[in-house]
Amino acid sequence: MSFFDDPRWGEALSHLPDYLGNHVRVSLAALALGLVVSLPLAILTRNRPAPRAILLALASIVQTVPGLALLALFYPLLLLATSVTLAWFGVSFSAFGFLPAMLALALYSMLPVLRNGITGLNGIDPALIEAAKGVGMTARQSLVMVELPLALPVMMAGIRTAAVWVIGTATLSTPIGQTSLGNYIFAGLQTQNWVFVLFGCFASALLALAVDQLLGLIESGLRRGNRPRAGLGALGIAALVAATLVPTMGRSSSGYVVGAKTFAEQYVLSALLRDRLQAAGLEAAARSGLGSSVIFEALKAGDIDLYVDYSGTLWANQLHRTDIKPRAELLAELKAALARDNITLLGELGFENAYALVMPKKRADALGIHTIADLAAHTATMSIAGDYEFFSRPEWAALQKAYGLQFRAQRQMQPDFMYAAVASGEVDVIAGYTSDGLIAKYDLVALDDPRQAIPPYDAILLLAPKRTGDERLKAALSSLLGKIDIATMREANLRASGNDANSSPDAVAKWLWGKLGGR
Repeated sequence: MSFFDDPRWGEALSHLPDYLGNHVRVSLAALALGLVVSLPLAILTRNRPAPRAILLALASIVQTVPGLALLALFYPLLLLATSVTLAWFGVSFSAFGFLPAMLALALYSMLPVLRNGITGLNGIDPALIEAAKGVGMTARQSLVMVELPLALPVMMAGIRTAAVWVIGTATLSTPIGQTSLGNYIFAGLQTQNWVFVLFGCFASALLALAVDQLLGLIESGLRRGNRPRAGLGALGIAALVAATLVPTMGRSSSGYVVGAKTFAEQYVLSALLRDRLQAAGLEAAARSGLGSSVIFEALKAGDIDLYVDYSGTLWANQLHRTDIKPRAELLAELKAALARDNITLLGELGFENAYALVMPKKRADALGIHTIADLAAHTATMSIAGDYEFFSRPEWAALQKAYGLQFRAQRQMQPDFMYAAVASGEVDVIAGYTSDGLIAKYDLVALDDPRQAIPPYDAILLLAPKRTGDERLKAALSSLLGKIDIATMREANLRASGNDANSSPDAVAKWLWGKLGGR
């Protein structure tokens, strides 16, 4: 079977109306907001050197912030804002998904619009402006009838640049809950589904080119005084928006939303939960690729209805606990703490996915390393790799404190890539996951933690406050509780790390349900 005969192309295509529609809406809304703010500011400051310099400096600073960081920063800011409006006015809004993405992307669009707007207006021959005054035009008439038409080509170049930037950066909005073409890319990277990665990249590039060409039509039409040409460009953008709205107009918004974090196991489990709900006659959809803190706050706020988390993550990150307790005691305290926020800990799935320090088995045997305590004597000459969160998490600080770990170098990389890196000797040790099937695939070993620096990490199913009394939901999920053992989950994760049609999260979820005895 050739690469382009792969059935995953069909699967990617089936998601296109949803992903593309959401991507277009957030991109155009952000661009429109950016224009509404930037163009008046460019006009107001064009002849005021000090405010102009400050404005351009601020817009330039925004551009130095990486797109993903800018998008992520708006989420906690909006969470704070909604808590204030709720306390003061009794009104709240969602800090999840569309709003933080739109605001961050609007900021990102401002620099080219401001710079080109000011440059275009200030580049007009002063003699033309004097001539406008000489024929009796007011400052407003001169601006509208002379300056703006002459500056239009330069201004439109800035708008076109902003549009391409916004559409490209919008692919990074997936971790804060905004569905976009980035869903293909994030899911593809985590599950090594290169069909999805390529599809997402191509779709985003084609969308950016299409919007750029339509804006070019509007620009050339206005510049030449050709209204039909400008109207054609505007009609094209309107048609693009309409085409992305049509597939979602009849879609119900009353279904359940299953959340998932940013690694393969979560994609598989969210697909499994979604399938179980649909099998019970409940409408459900998955919202994948969410950051650890974002997904919990989204559940708390009711933006998602359920997801699988891990007891150790919540213990350290949400409860800010550093003490380690026996598994049963920790789960009991965690359940009580979550209940105070009206979050239901429905139960455990039956396996644990803890962080573990992992290295090649042959090298560990050669050096006599069986525990993290044994490893500590060698770390000064070793390098370690972890996922994007690990080195800022409490677990890493706890390991350093308990064992005095001082590695020569630290690296961050995609979780799936870590295993190949340590197996090939690119790094010496990785912070892996105990339920990952790649440990066996690459002949690695997870080192024991005799001082119990890492808490238990039981996979647990959480329900949003609004689903606390939803007995139908609980009944649909009850068949999964306590049924997935570590060996089964490792095999599922190993299958998800493949690069064929049977390794997609949907396919692995179906296999997993069959393994559990379902039909």
